[in-house]
Amino acid sequence: MPLAETVEAMEALKSAGKIRHWGVSNLDTDDMDELVAAGGDGCVTDQVLYNLVRRGPELDLLPWLTDHKVPVMAYSPVEQGRLSSHPALEKIAAEVGATSAQVALSWTLRHDGLIAIPKASSIAHVRENRAAADIVLSDADLATLDAAFPRPRDRRPLEML
Repeated sequence: MPLAETVEAMEALKSAGKIRHWGVSNLDTDDMDELVAAGGDGCVTDQVLYNLVRRGPELDLLPWLTDHKVPVMAYSPVEQGRLSSHPALEKIAAEVGATSAQVALSWTLRHDGLIAIPKASSIAHVRENRAAADIVLSDADLATLDAAFPRPRDRRPLEML
């Protein structure tokens, strides 16, 4: 389906009062350029895979979205739980009185205009995720995480799960 037709359909649904807002998922920078060119400046979010081990969007997509005032919705912010046992996260978690998953989620949430959608399988899990928003990572913590999870040097295609 051509992107222009999708944008037209979404805007028609919005005009008809069938939806309030619409967003996209896994659109990279060139796709977002095409979306805007097709009249998709009503898009309210781009949902992308972004976490400590999937930092590619930092190179171009996150700045593009920030410049265009489109919030990012980061899915799998704790890499489907695989980040929970990483030594760097465990060390910081012990220092700040949190879990490794909370530290990973806090790292993701440190960006303005970024929303994270972590999995929550129980009320207690929702509360644990919510508490991650209260964690303040120090410059030293961020440096430790940057060393343990370096961002890529070169642009790479948007990753997906």
